[in-house]
Amino acid sequence: MLINGVFEGGGVKGISLAGAVRSAEQARMSFHRVAGTSSGAIVASLLAAGYSATEMSDIVQQMPFASFLKRSPIFNAKLVGPAVRVLIKKGLYSGDALEQWIRDILLAKGVKTFSDLPKGKLLIIASDITNGKILILPDGLSKLGIDPAKFEVAKAVRMSTSIPYFFDPVMLRLSGDASRGKSFTEQFVYIVDGALLSNFPLWLFDEPALNSLGLPIPTIGFQMVGKQEGKPHRIRGPFSMLQAMFETMLSAHDERYIEQDKIYRTVKIPTLGVSNTNFHISAEESMKLYESGLEAGNKFFGTWKP
Repeated sequence: MLINGVFEGGGVKGISLAGAVRSAEQARMSFHRVAGTSSGAIVASLLAAGYSATEMSDIVQQMPFASFLKRSPIFNAKLVGPAVRVLIKKGLYSGDALEQWIRDILLAKGVKTFSDLPKGKLLIIASDITNGKILILPDGLSKLGIDPAKFEVAKAVRMSTSIPYFFDPVMLRLSGDASRGKSFTEQFVYIVDGALLSNFPLWLFDEPALNSLGLPIPTIGFQMVGKQEGKPHRIRGPFSMLQAMFETMLSAHDERYIEQDKIYRTVKIPTLGVSNTNFHISAEESMKLYESGLEAGNKFFGTWKP
């Protein structure tokens, strides 16, 4: 059966999404269109590129999270180094390693730009903090004077996963009519994690396409729940405060919408108290997250009726 899939963002907890995708595959579901924010964008891009649930399981569970946290030695000086980097680069880490990692994986399936995918197959949410607007990739790029078809999927994923102050924002330069009449500095926009504006964009496919029988293709949301209840954030300084603010925002975003509507088509995945930014997650914790997603998906698809 054809379905559309929308995947919530949740940092490291996105490992659980791979388990839920496996359950969908076992239930004979095929993904027609996919969308996601942050870690959900990673999962969506892998599905769009043609990775099976089994392949995705291996990829996601073996993600080299710690390798994404690299920076020049000059910025590693205790206390002062990270602060200086944030002031200069606007992030603790560059995000380049994550972008290269997803680029290599997508290229293995022959996917580099959005033109390598069927039109409309993949939608990724990012936040344009220069203009204060949600950016739906790839089509939203046209408003910036950028050709959506020629834009790299890996760059879009990097934009969607750029946790503010944790990873550097992505700078895009306006082109064509979008840049006309603007000074040099005004021609640049800063893009960060899509979770700032919509962490669970279940609304993206509210106008469903039709299958071969002329029936609407249902949309299933994959949402991570149990976001560290009972585990208060410990604020030790400005960076821990920023992290606490961001994780609080992730927990609250889109909840009102999901609670009041569309809950019947949402796979709720317990995330076992794992933090969004636990980039040193153990192999055991990773496997438990995956199994949690698999179990939640099996429970949902075992009773769900379109």
